[in-house]
Amino acid sequence: MGSDSKRGGGRRVSRRAVLIGGGAVVLGTGALLQDELRRAWWRLPGMTKPRKEGELDYPGAEWTAASRANWRLADRPADYLIDRVIIHVVQGSYLSALKVFKDPGHGAAAHYVVRKDGHVAQMIRELDVAFHSGNRSFNERSIGIEHEGFVDRPADFTDAMYSSSAQLTARICARYDIPVDREHILGHVEVPGTDHTDPGPHWDWNRYLTLVRKAR
Repeated sequence: MGSDSKRGGGRRVSRRAVLIGGGAVVLGTGALLQDELRRAWWRLPGMTKPRKEGELDYPGAEWTAASRANWRLADRPADYLIDRVIIHVVQGSYLSALKVFKDPGHGAAAHYVVRKDGHVAQMIRELDVAFHSGNRSFNERSIGIEHEGFVDRPADFTDAMYSSSAQLTARICARYDIPVDREHILGHVEVPGTDHTDPGPHWDWNRYLTLVRKAR
């Protein structure tokens, strides 16, 4: 007859092993809880994460704040890894983009808006989550850049716009160590679950990525 450890054709797990395994689970759970607390401590009552109103993440941009209803406080990349840049086209003018992003009923806004002449407005801090892609996971991990114009009007995508936007994206990619490729710099149309088509067929991705690489 075999030993107790093999009785019944199976291997008996010792009480010590159970205790050690249970301790590992407890330690693992505790680590997860600590990580969640580390991410969320500043959301507790009476705690405010230090931040300066109107502070820019991109030098040279104009600060003009989006409605607080169109984004969520965060502490990126400490709480959510930033590994994507998402390119949008307004389907309208620069001023119309600023207007809707300031509207609390709109429900969406991007971090940046680029005008045809290359001027850049920052509306949401990069550390915060903008509601720009229609996909929560992608919102949490990305920076959204809106561009003035219409998807069916290639002339709207000016040299100045391409150059300015590429410099902005290059700075973002350098800051968060984002690869400059089409997996990590993508169009709104490529976000899972979206019903948008921007930046559309006239957005020159080869030209844009070349400019981003040169600017970086």
